[in-house]
Amino acid sequence: MQDFNITALESAGQKIQSGIAILNTHKPGSKPDILTKGFYSARSPEISYDGEMMLFSAQQKEGDNWQIWEMNLSNSKLTRVTSLPENCFDPAYLPDGKVIFSKQTENSNLNSGLTMFTCNSDGTDVMQVTFDPYSYSSASVLNDGRVLTISRKTSPENGESVFMVLRPDGTKNVLFYKGSEGSHPGTRGWETKSGKIVFIETVKDGEETGDLISINYNRPLHTYANLSSGIGGSFISVFPLKSGEYLVSYRKSGSDRFGLYEFDPENKVLGQPVYVSDDFDIAEIVAVEKRERPKKLPSEVDKGVKTGLLLCQDVNFHDMNTSQSASLARVNKIKIIGKDSVLGEIDVESDGSFYMKVIADTQFQIQTVDNQGNVVGDPCGWIYLRPNERRGCVGCHEDHEQVPENRIPLAVRMAPVNVPVHISKVVEKKVSLE
Repeated sequence: MQDFNITALESAGQKIQSGIAILNTHKPGSKPDILTKGFYSARSPEISYDGEMMLFSAQQKEGDNWQIWEMNLSNSKLTRVTSLPENCFDPAYLPDGKVIFSKQTENSNLNSGLTMFTCNSDGTDVMQVTFDPYSYSSASVLNDGRVLTISRKTSPENGESVFMVLRPDGTKNVLFYKGSEGSHPGTRGWETKSGKIVFIETVKDGEETGDLISINYNRPLHTYANLSSGIGGSFISVFPLKSGEYLVSYRKSGSDRFGLYEFDPENKVLGQPVYVSDDFDIAEIVAVEKRERPKKLPSEVDKGVKTGLLLCQDVNFHDMNTSQSASLARVNKIKIIGKDSVLGEIDVESDGSFYMKVIADTQFQIQTVDNQGNVVGDPCGWIYLRPNERRGCVGCHEDHEQVPENRIPLAVRMAPVNVPVHISKVVEKKVSLE
């Protein structure tokens, strides 16, 4: 086993302080060594792909805003990455050397929550990458180069949480996993060498508890497995090892501290304790080891372009496994709904397709309407398109794992419809569609 960073969480009244420690698991009986002694509180450790550096978020003094820091693990040298007026949390290394993190945002466009940003490792070139009214946290990078993050509805407060996946530039933001009603992802999702995504899911049922969950990368919406089913107690963290085993933070009862344990995912068995303290809880775990660098995805974002394109193949294509699909009327028109008003309406082509151009980095929803003017189904979730982004969808109520029929939609044979109409007056760089 390798050395591990452990976020030790201590609670005193209303204050929650945490520190990041390193534990040498090769030496039985060894104690954690605190790495963040100069900080009032620190959390969310993330190890670089070469195993030599560590990102984390921290408060230097009590009352300070949380900012992103980087530590050289060989000599403990510190570098401050962000110096922003807002709190910054949950950093992760991107394959190109940049950092992605969540920044607290409060404005009329995005409501109050955490918005995702990227920056260079020295804190320069800070760039916002999400633009909808959801709160994003707990980012991790999949081997395919995409960012897996927890997205929570900010209205109403404490709305449902799901896993979304997007490219580092904020494009192609789509649902990855949604649990059963009343449950939500509680930690980062970590990808294993066997193609699983593991995380802790919390459920409020009298007392909030955490279960160890696994889903398949290839079919995340239909491969749910509760690995801790039948094991009493609660889990708050998991980290997959190269050996195939997991390390977990677990406690048997509410009166116990969360300790570090081994876990056998193949047999769903909780192993022996690695380290348990009477003084603090072990809240997060990461291995200090080299790991494969994910793919570096090219970016289609072009700030010279002020719009994005959206193509829907067939708004009348539904998930045939849902009881609602049979009762939905045929859609003839869609309404594009902005935060405060209807941005426009589009007639749907005879094959159910539509093709539109919208102002980039602006949130909107799509509402389907039948030929009598009646609303059909619920509007989709909030969407945004990055500058020069081109996105496609199968339908409006389809199974998220279904793929479209291989045909050319009628709508794409014509120029996209401008939404709103004043887009035609926007001066932007010309981009060839070839």
